[in-house]
Amino acid sequence: MNFDLCRLVLHARLGYNPIQMQEKKHWRLHPVFWSLLILILVQGLALAVISREDPYLATKNLALPPSPPETVVFWPQNVTTPSGEVIPVESYSSFGPILIYFLAAVIVIGGLLFFIPVSKLMLVLRLVFTLLFAWGAFIMFLFWFPFWVTLTAAGAVGIAWFFVRRIWLHNLAMLLSMAALGAVFGRLISPWTTMLIVAAIAVYDFLAVRFGYMVWMTEKLSESDNLPAFIIPHSLRGWGANLSQNKVKELVETKPSERTESVLGGGDIGFAVLITCSVYASRSLSSALIMAVFTLLGLAGAYVIQAVFLKGKAMPALPPIAAFSIIGLLITAGLPRF
Repeated sequence: MNFDLCRLVLHARLGYNPIQMQEKKHWRLHPVFWSLLILILVQGLALAVISREDPYLATKNLALPPSPPETVVFWPQNVTTPSGEVIPVESYSSFGPILIYFLAAVIVIGGLLFFIPVSKLMLVLRLVFTLLFAWGAFIMFLFWFPFWVTLTAAGAVGIAWFFVRRIWLHNLAMLLSMAALGAVFGRLISPWTTMLIVAAIAVYDFLAVRFGYMVWMTEKLSESDNLPAFIIPHSLRGWGANLSQNKVKELVETKPSERTESVLGGGDIGFAVLITCSVYASRSLSSALIMAVFTLLGLAGAYVIQAVFLKGKAMPALPPIAAFSIIGLLITAGLPRF
C-alpha cells in the first residue's frame, strides 16, 4: 500500500493521471490514424463503384465513353492507339482544359470571397455543398439499389447535412462525395494525364500554402459553416459535436497544438482516389491496389514531414501524395492488364 501511495504522489507531481491516461489509450486514436482510415475507406468505396459502372451502363443500353489512351493528351484531339483504333479524346480527358477549369474555379471562388461578404454567400455555399453531397450519395447507391431508393437516400443525405450539423455526418457526406468523384472521373482520364494534373495542382497547392492564399481562403470559408474538408476530432466524443459557424471558425483560427480537431483537405483525398480509379479503369485491379498503397504512403509521408521538419505547421498533403503516386505508376506500368 505504501508503494502504491508513493507512486500516486509521484504521478500527481508529474501531472500524470493514470486513470485519465488509461481512458485516453483506450478511447483516443491519433488523427493520423483517422486520416489514413478515411483514405482507405474512400479508395475502397470508389473501386467498388467504378467496378460496376460499365456493367450497369451496358444493362441500361447507355453509350460508354471510350477509355482514354495511356499517353498524356494535352488538348482535345484524335489519338491512334497501338491497335490502330482512332479515339477522340474530349476536353474532359485532356490535361489542358481540366487544368484551366480548375484554375478558373480557384480564381472565381477567390474573387467571390474577396468582393462579396461571406454572410451574403452563406446560403449559396450551403446549397452548393448540399447538392454535392446529395450527388455523391446518389452515385454511391445507384449501382446497388432501385432508382427510387437511390433518389430517396441521396435526398436524405443532402437534407440531413443541411439541417443536422454534426461532424460525423459531415465526414460521411464528404467520404461519399470524394469516392463518387474519383469513380466517375477516374474512368474518363488516363493515368499519366491524371498524374500530370495531380502534379500541377500539387505545385499550386504548395505555392498557395507558401504564400498564404490557401490559408486566406480557408479563413474566409470558415466565416460560414461550410468547409470542404474532413474534420477529425481528437476524441471519440468529438465526432458527435455540432459543426456550427463558430466551431468551424474556431477550428481554423486556433493554433494546431491547441486544437481539439484536425483538418484533412478534401482535395488531398479526392485527387488520391482519382488517380487510383484512373489506374483501375486503364490497367487492372491489382495495379489500382498498388496505386492505393502508394497514395496512402504519400499521405503518411505528409504527416511525417509535418511532424519532423515543420514542427506541426500546416502543409499541403498533395505534393508527397503526387511524389509517391509517380513511383506507383512506374511500378504498375509493367504489370499485366486483367
